[in-house]
Amino acid sequence: MLPSPHHDVAAYALGVLDEEDHETFQRHLMTCEECQVELRELTEVPGLLDAVKRDRSNTLDDDRTPH
Repeated sequence: MLPSPHHDVAAYALGVLDEEDHETFQRHLMTCEECQVELRELTEVPGLLDAVKRDRSNTLDDDRTPH
């Protein structure tokens, strides 16, 4: 039994699905309102993660700079 495509929403939003799973999920997404809603809610996550990574990197750089 194949896993439910509903579990791929976060992976799709983060862009980590392989090509085959990406295409499969896109086809599923066209007809699944539940996944469409969840994807809309997750669209900001990659940008937020990048911002956290930048902030953490800047904090680490500041900690290494002699005062």
